[in-house]
Amino acid sequence: MNNISIKQINLAEAKLVVGLFNQYRIFYKQLSDIGMAQAFIQARLENNESIIFVAMDDDQPVAFTQLYPKYSSARLTKNWILNDLYVDANYRKQGIGEKLIRTAMDFAKKQGSSFVQLETAVDNYTAQSLYEAIGFVKQEEDKEFFLYKIPVNS
Repeated sequence: MNNISIKQINLAEAKLVVGLFNQYRIFYKQLSDIGMAQAFIQARLENNESIIFVAMDDDQPVAFTQLYPKYSSARLTKNWILNDLYVDANYRKQGIGEKLIRTAMDFAKKQGSSFVQLETAVDNYTAQSLYEAIGFVKQEEDKEFFLYKIPVNS
C-alpha cells in the first residue's frame, strides 16, 4: 500500500472510476453496464452533484468513494452522504477503504459540515465492522440497509 494515494477527481478524470463504479453496482446485484456507469458518473460531476475521491496505486485506480450533499434548512448546514465505497477485490484488507472514508470525513469537516452519514446492506458485515471501528454509530435499520452517522465537527 506504499504507493496508494487519494485524490479528488474532476470531470476530465471521470474515466478513472467508471470501471470501479460498474463493479460496485455489480456487488449490489445490478447488471453490468459500462456505458450507463460512465454517463451516471459524468452527469454527477458535470452538474456538481457529487464529490468523488479515488485511491490510486501509482497510475492504477483501485478504489473510490462518492459523496452527495445533504442540506438542512433549519440548521443552515450542508452535510454529506457517503453513498458509494468500493475497493477492488485485489486491494481489500489493506486499509484503503478506511483511508477513503477518513479523506471524506476530512473533506466534510473542511466544508463546515456537522456529520457524514452512510448506509450499508444488513448482510455487509465487513463494511459494518469497518464503519463501527472508525466511529460511525448505527442510527436506524430496515430490512435491507443500516444507516450510520459520524460527527466531523464537534
